[in-house]
Amino acid sequence: MVSERTEAFTTSRNLLASGADAIERIMSSYKEVTELAGYTARVYNMFSVFDEVKRGIYKRTAVVQEIETNSKNEDKAELHIDGPLEIKGKVIDVEHGIVCENVPIITPNGDVVVSRLNFKVQEGMHLLITGPNGCGKSSLFRILSGLWPVYDGVLYKPPPQHMFYIPQRPYMSIGTLRDQVIYPDSVDDMHEKGYQDQDLECILHIVHLYHIVQREGGWDAVMDWKDVLSGGEKQRMGMARMFYHKPKYALLDECTSAVSIDVEGKIFQDAKGSGISLLSITHRPSLWKYHTHLLQFDGEGGWRFEQLDTAIRLSLSEEKQRLESQLAGIPEMQQRLNELCKILGEDSVLKTMDKEE
Repeated sequence: MVSERTEAFTTSRNLLASGADAIERIMSSYKEVTELAGYTARVYNMFSVFDEVKRGIYKRTAVVQEIETNSKNEDKAELHIDGPLEIKGKVIDVEHGIVCENVPIITPNGDVVVSRLNFKVQEGMHLLITGPNGCGKSSLFRILSGLWPVYDGVLYKPPPQHMFYIPQRPYMSIGTLRDQVIYPDSVDDMHEKGYQDQDLECILHIVHLYHIVQREGGWDAVMDWKDVLSGGEKQRMGMARMFYHKPKYALLDECTSAVSIDVEGKIFQDAKGSGISLLSITHRPSLWKYHTHLLQFDGEGGWRFEQLDTAIRLSLSEEKQRLESQLAGIPEMQQRLNELCKILGEDSVLKTMDKEE
């Protein structure tokens, strides 16, 4: 009798323990199942977009919903193209220079950022590109890099091997430290170009990254570099790739925003000394002196291309900052003046002057 009860108790205990363990595994796997569902949805959306692009449909769901729900005024309607976009422009590969002739900047969803853009960048010229957010600076780089089509006009540009694009957050590949510098080349490609590790060390000295070789254990060290390197180190690694590939033209999209000003200046100076023509998007006045021409967007579809006078532009920038600091306190001063008028029961002299005018 006792043995039967003991057997039943042991069996029940084992069943309860197994059930609790199963429930725990179900609860702990919920996160993994949710993550898998998220990956599945993103892959499905990616294939859906690929299929739409293949059929000539370039629309983002969020943009379409916004257009449908918000009423558009006449100005907005003129800056958006409904229906499929026709690619009428031409891209001609040339050995020297970048020339835009009546090239519009149009996003794949039909937003017209700039209706017609005309400029010419010759070898030896260094172009500074400025303007407010969303004015078309990075969009221009996407067109020059071939990521976006030329919907109209003619674009003359060097072949891809003579142009190198560096984004604000460079991609860190899976591989050795050597692979990060020579990306997207392989080691065999590096040797065919006549490079050795000593040459890569010289490049890292230019961008102030040689300490990483010793810190991480040599050129053959394999790590998750996007987590190992800091933001500034990753940006300098992107510039190291530029010195390795030695393109004729470098498209720099705020690629040194996390780098100190002194190191940033030395890198730009060395890039100019290497014969690389720079097309730079930057908000730092300290980099203006490394450029010869200016392409400025106004954010409303307008633009101007001219020779850059760094001294005049710096003086205007200082005057703007001075006025901003002086005008910053005016609302608080006006509010305090109104409070004093109420307390004293008097009118302000400024109000009297406004009425007389």
